[in-house]
Amino acid sequence: MAVRLDTTGRTRVVTIARPASRNAVDPPTARALFEAFLAFDGDDSVDVAILTGEAGAFCAGFDLKAASAGVGQDWLNAVDIPAEWRDARAQPIMGPMGPSRLMLSKPVIAAIEGHAVAGGLELAAWCDMRVAARSAVFGVFCRRWGVPLIDGGTVRLPRIVGQGRANDMILTGRAVDARDAFAMGLADRLCDTGRALATAHELAASLSGFPQACLRADFLSARPTGQDLAAALRREWRSFSTFAKEGTSGAARFAAGKGRGGSFTDI
Repeated sequence: MAVRLDTTGRTRVVTIARPASRNAVDPPTARALFEAFLAFDGDDSVDVAILTGEAGAFCAGFDLKAASAGVGQDWLNAVDIPAEWRDARAQPIMGPMGPSRLMLSKPVIAAIEGHAVAGGLELAAWCDMRVAARSAVFGVFCRRWGVPLIDGGTVRLPRIVGQGRANDMILTGRAVDARDAFAMGLADRLCDTGRALATAHELAASLSGFPQACLRADFLSARPTGQDLAAALRREWRSFSTFAKEGTSGAARFAAGKGRGGSFTDI
């Protein structure tokens, strides 16, 4: 299974389990993530979810090998955000990375080991809090391939770190280590390498200890409305035409072995 579900107490853990591709998300994995978080939101037996990746990596983004082979193109073209979109319960909508267009009623914590880059960074930004191991790396690595951010990265990243820092990350595509991510507010907690999931569990248990009706009311009130977020995501989605022109060739270069290990010189 590309997505594994585990429940401990009142915490649901959703693990991306594609270690051979550093947990990159292909269309079936996106569907599994989408369904897992919809199920979590409707499950009264759990209060908090944790999103993590297997084998020391969070998520390397959308699977560019699948993209280079044309896998999921019909599905991507069909993904859109209707004007009447409100939240996960009223109009569930799947993004290319899966849950990135859902507004859940309960918090999700990202437990990040290794790389959270490209679409993986967008998944981390979709989460409500981020626990990062000191060896974690964040970045808009898709910059080098001509693949735009289309899972809320251009919307959520400026709201989390501020416009200037978001510009730096989005324009340069540079790697941001955990210490810098913590300083800019992208990571909310730092921990030793190998401890991200355990630290996220401790945080989730502490959230479950509060009166939940009040916690969720404040949590929802602090966020932008569904209509405002939908308008921003629709604006971002228009960049998909850029992916069609530049990203296909970039995905093919990646599939051929270029730019591995974070290199910007061999693309």
